[in-house]
Amino acid sequence: MAEIAVEAAAIPAQFPNVRVAVLGAGKMGGILLQAFLKQNLFGADQIRATVGHAERAVVLSSQWGVDVSTDNLEAARQSDLILIGVKPFQVPDLMKQIKPALTQAKTIVSIAASVKTRAIEEAAGLEIAVLRAMPNTPSALGAGAAGLCAGRFVKPEQLELAQRIFETVGRAVIVDEKHMDAVTGLSASGPAYIYIIIEALAEAGVKVGLPRDIATQLAAQTVFGAGKMVLETGYHPALLKDAVTTPAGCTIDGILELEEGGLRVTLIKAVMRATERAKQLAAG
Repeated sequence: MAEIAVEAAAIPAQFPNVRVAVLGAGKMGGILLQAFLKQNLFGADQIRATVGHAERAVVLSSQWGVDVSTDNLEAARQSDLILIGVKPFQVPDLMKQIKPALTQAKTIVSIAASVKTRAIEEAAGLEIAVLRAMPNTPSALGAGAAGLCAGRFVKPEQLELAQRIFETVGRAVIVDEKHMDAVTGLSASGPAYIYIIIEALAEAGVKVGLPRDIATQLAAQTVFGAGKMVLETGYHPALLKDAVTTPAGCTIDGILELEEGGLRVTLIKAVMRATERAKQLAAG
């Protein structure tokens, strides 16, 4: 039977009047840009992006269907919301490039780790809305976690839009800027801690006789399911743990080994150490 072509009705973007520039559409910037398109937050004609090389710009423009160039100033000039996706050490130079295009009517959202909102405000040289976000790598699969804070000149509607931006790739929480280093130490670095836990659980499965691929699937799905239980039930993790731990059962013996091995304290110290390092980087 021949297929019948059906023309899909165009669905309007959720924010049709906001023009967006993704300056530095690399790993995280590219993830966010594609999420904007996939979830129809902004239309392709509303988005401009920049990369460091002209050849790469041509490839990405064709791939994403948006205007991609190497001209940060022009992209900023043509946009209402400017997403800074470059590396932290590149931010001062980028701000110098785009400063002539900045006005108080624009909004800047930065995902540059450890770069404070005040530093961007001062580089802009005017009272402009600056928001800072710390997303993590599971954002690539729409399962990210991001902390978001507002600078001195941010209005409620700008904060709401920024939160919606990061909700396209997972969950977003609003915190005071003084807590952003803790967000870095917990959720930004956290996937690495969890990968170690998954790897260790899988190794344990192999030790007790499971094939490695099955042990890895079971370990990863168990971590995924446990996290989903916490998020969707709203119950405290300790309560959920108690629900699994039957009297004189297997789980309590396993928990005893974890406590004797210092897993709880070790994870706490890992977050503390990563947070301290984030503070050092922020201080320069």
